[in-house]
Amino acid sequence: MKVTPIFFFVFASLSSYNGFSQNSKTSTTTKVGEKYAYVNVIKTYERVAEKGYKSIDLFETLGNAFYADMNMEKAAKWYGELFAITSDVKTIHYDQYAKSLYAIGEVEKANGIIEKLNKKLNK
Repeated sequence: MKVTPIFFFVFASLSSYNGFSQNSKTSTTTKVGEKYAYVNVIKTYERVAEKGYKSIDLFETLGNAFYADMNMEKAAKWYGELFAITSDVKTIHYDQYAKSLYAIGEVEKANGIIEKLNKKLNK
């Protein structure tokens, strides 16, 4: 019978401590957010790539970002750069590159990418 009151006291103590800790973290995050300016990472990556830096991760990131933003012209550009520097590309990027090419009217090139994807999948 004495276990129940002790259990209740411990549970109540832990619950109230957890509640105060959440409020403290939230206000700290708010303060940090007010001190720093928002940086558009994709624009920065794009400037870096246009200056001549080439990286698989960079081109994947740019292609994915513009594809998600429905900017198919830029997505096709960066996926094209990705395919130019490596043949070891994830299958999802074949699909997204082909769709972005279809969207901008480059149907023949898109069909070629789909053929490459089919060859990769049938191996």
